[in-house]
Amino acid sequence: MYSIPSQGTSMGIVNIDDALHDQLRRACTFSHRSINAQANFWIKVGMLCEMHPELSFQAIVANELRAAGVQPQPVRPGHA
Repeated sequence: MYSIPSQGTSMGIVNIDDALHDQLRRACTFSHRSINAQANFWIKVGMLCEMHPELSFQAIVANELRAAGVQPQPVRPGHA
């Protein structure tokens, strides 16, 4: 797998511009994540995309889900 190991719950301050913060706020409304969790997701996936340009976004997310123990259920036609 291509997971980035977690380093615990240490906090840091990252300066981002207002427009990106606004996009984070909007995205977390849809994804049901906190602003910090959404930023963490984008940073983690972005790092994995840079480290593995041969993989698609979907492949990276699928790898992360499998690494977390998520078992996908088969999709039935007409019930996606």
